[in-house]
Amino acid sequence: MEESGCKNMANFPNGFLWGGATAANQVEGAYNEDGRGLAKTDVTTGGTKDKPRMVTYIDKDGKPGEMIAYGSSLPEGAHYAVLDGYYYPNHKGVDQYHRYQEDFALFKEMGFKQYRLSISWSRLYTRGDEKEPNKAGVEHYRKVFEELRKNDIEPLVTIWHFDTPLVLEEEYGGWSNRKLIEFYVRFATTCFTEYKGLVHNWLTFNEINNPIQFLDMKGHPSDEDYQEACQLLHHQFVASAKAVQIGHAINQQNRIGCMICGITWYPGTCDPKDILANRHAWEKNIFYCGDVQCKGYYGTYAKRLWKEHNVELEITEEDLMDLANGTVDMYTFSYYMSQLVTTHEIRDIVQGNFSSGAKNPYLSYSDWGWGFDADGLQYYLEMIYDRYELPIMVVENGLGAYDTVEEDGSIHDDYRIEYYREHIKAMDRAIENGVDLIGYTTWGCIDVVSAGTGEIRKRYGFIYVDVDDEGNGSMDRSRKDSFYWYKKVIASNGEDLS
Repeated sequence: MEESGCKNMANFPNGFLWGGATAANQVEGAYNEDGRGLAKTDVTTGGTKDKPRMVTYIDKDGKPGEMIAYGSSLPEGAHYAVLDGYYYPNHKGVDQYHRYQEDFALFKEMGFKQYRLSISWSRLYTRGDEKEPNKAGVEHYRKVFEELRKNDIEPLVTIWHFDTPLVLEEEYGGWSNRKLIEFYVRFATTCFTEYKGLVHNWLTFNEINNPIQFLDMKGHPSDEDYQEACQLLHHQFVASAKAVQIGHAINQQNRIGCMICGITWYPGTCDPKDILANRHAWEKNIFYCGDVQCKGYYGTYAKRLWKEHNVELEITEEDLMDLANGTVDMYTFSYYMSQLVTTHEIRDIVQGNFSSGAKNPYLSYSDWGWGFDADGLQYYLEMIYDRYELPIMVVENGLGAYDTVEEDGSIHDDYRIEYYREHIKAMDRAIENGVDLIGYTTWGCIDVVSAGTGEIRKRYGFIYVDVDDEGNGSMDRSRKDSFYWYKKVIASNGEDLS
């Protein structure tokens, strides 16, 4: 392999699943069409890097209340609501609900082998607790998957991607309530049954480790915060394990994976206390969820974590059997950045919407505070494959950046190309070192509404969508320079990165 050049004898296997990824709530729009119910994103306004997204509601008397930060508790007697005078970016997304044929044609032009997308739970079950699905929602996704097949693109379907129906959040308390296992299993069973033969690759929960990984972002999480996070995660683990068993029973060809928010953790210094703290960070943030879903049981360190925070989980014998019998077939993860762990005073802080802590002096950072660390991707791949020895997919990786449309309509996003080039090289090295990497779907292959900030100007795509942060624009699609570059990468199976 040439160190300085961009052409190499790539190690990507034949049949490698190159493609891109999105989530229903960030691209579809059509939030209230064809029987779809509300999700929490539908009552969430836009924000920025420095201004959090907010949630709207009506108070106990039915009057509009003051907005509260996403993740905050509602006042007593209040209910989430869509209100006049606010802009909710997820309502429109980038209108893929109506434009999926156009988008898939562009994906085919790039040469996609796989497209990762999610099914909106409230589009199939309006409330989430019904016995029968919404036929219009079922038929919409059938058409979507058939269209992908027409374009020779394999669907990779995330069953749950941060879009629990709002009724289940309000009336049942969300995933803290064991009842959601039953509702999710019904939803997943419908997906496996209705789309048998159209979809073979599935992910049960997107970035399932977020509830525990994001605890430290609160500053000083309480024991109650840990109790809630660990219990709701346990319910999701059981739901996932049950879904895996059902998915395999319905179609033995189904390949079902976990999906972890992958962050590579480094010790901030060579102080042994930092080394140990870094190990514990991996255990809590990465291995805690991966071990349960890949091995079928909680790691030994889980007892230490529970003891430290006085967590007492409600776990049944049936739960333990389900976890053991419902292990996943593959490990998939998102990767955007690495973080430092230190027991020492932090003098130089980095702050992004999903990242915080000590700044790594060896990295450069994006406008949103995310560190560029392709070597961290290689490290993560090799670490995880050594631990689980399961096929791996990188199902999110990308650069959110400002894009400029030139007078002739062109978009020169060399910064995005360089980001992907270095991360693809890192994957190549990991494969050379023995990692069974089978797929790569870049995040936001078409511009999406940012989950963290609700912005569109934080653009990820190879395909530009003409819409701004207030929803103004034609929604027309156009190709960025990275579109043509990625097409060349796929055609050469990762060999031509020039």
